[in-house]
Amino acid sequence: MATDPNIRDLFRAESLPAGRGIDTATVIRRSKRRRLPAQVGVGGVFTLAIGGVALAGVQGFGSAIPISTVSSDSADSGATTESGAVDPGAGPVAPAQEGAAKRAPADRINLCGGTVAEVAPSATGLVLTPAFPDAVAGASSVEGTVTLSNTGSESVAGYTSASPAITLSQNGVVLWHSNGPTIQVASDVMLAPGESIEFPASFTPVVCTVDDDLAESFAADLPPVQPGEYQVSAAADVVIDGNAELVTGPQQSVRIG
Repeated sequence: MATDPNIRDLFRAESLPAGRGIDTATVIRRSKRRRLPAQVGVGGVFTLAIGGVALAGVQGFGSAIPISTVSSDSADSGATTESGAVDPGAGPVAPAQEGAAKRAPADRINLCGGTVAEVAPSATGLVLTPAFPDAVAGASSVEGTVTLSNTGSESVAGYTSASPAITLSQNGVVLWHSNGPTIQVASDVMLAPGESIEFPASFTPVVCTVDDDLAESFAADLPPVQPGEYQVSAAADVVIDGNAELVTGPQQSVRIG
């Protein structure tokens, strides 16, 4: 039952003068505003997943995420589509604050066919280092690890996805990156200076295109890379003190074929 007196009045026949039509634009706009708290809540689901609690992953959807949060006005203008649906693409996010800057989530900083992004080192001192073995030509998946290290002088406490985003590239051009919706698990990050955490990770040695980034996830029959030397890098959104910090690190060279 409607609770907005203005909308209720619009639909009461006895309140409508003869010949007066319903202002559908006003009804839709007010309906969108009532749905806004639920939409913002979807984007902030990652903040509730701490200490191994499962959460709905949004890996592979690419709109910008807030570094802090979004106000209701900014969310109404940019976080939703014209139909009022949530614009897909929030990665792990922190609780929003009005006027927060936005950026791409970790799994969307490198897109198919583009140039590998240059990301400044995190001020927290956190660094992600990939470790993958060489692979045979035509391998369906290459399994390895990514190590999150605290190279700074102060302890860091927060949480992150247990699956860092991986990028496969050659000569600075992105060939493949982590993609597709997944069920993620949040992992606590509590690192004193010099300490580290190791995460399992994998990549697929294939070549994706711009069109593949428009799909929910990549097709299963992408062409394999040719034998040669390639580079692998990792990225993750680490939530610290309510802010989503983008953490990356050095590339690793791997041989395929």
